[in-house]
Amino acid sequence: MARILVVDDAAFMRRMVSDVLTSGGHEVVGEAADGNEAVERYQELRPDVMTLDITMPEKDGLTALRELIAIDPGATVVMCSALGQESKVLEAVKAGAKDFIAKPFEAQRVLTAIEKVTA
Repeated sequence: MARILVVDDAAFMRRMVSDVLTSGGHEVVGEAADGNEAVERYQELRPDVMTLDITMPEKDGLTALRELIAIDPGATVVMCSALGQESKVLEAVKAGAKDFIAKPFEAQRVLTAIEKVTA
């Protein structure tokens, strides 16, 4: 079981990811709606894993990821992106993301990604 922070600007996406994670036996310790909030909540909650959307207002996921890795090089981040954002996903992996999940999500893929990065 992992403690997870779910970050997405769309409330329904946060709910969907949270539901999949809790039904898979994980604990969702918090949510954030943009990159600024993601960095703050991460420092506050110190989750085992953070799911981080790439496209968000204020501060996008890539910028937030770079800030997080600078603060905590051991941070475990799984990026979430819409199909067709392969270049951004590659950039995220180079910046320190451990895995990525493509939207629209398949519940099993979300759980597999979390298991993979927490093994």
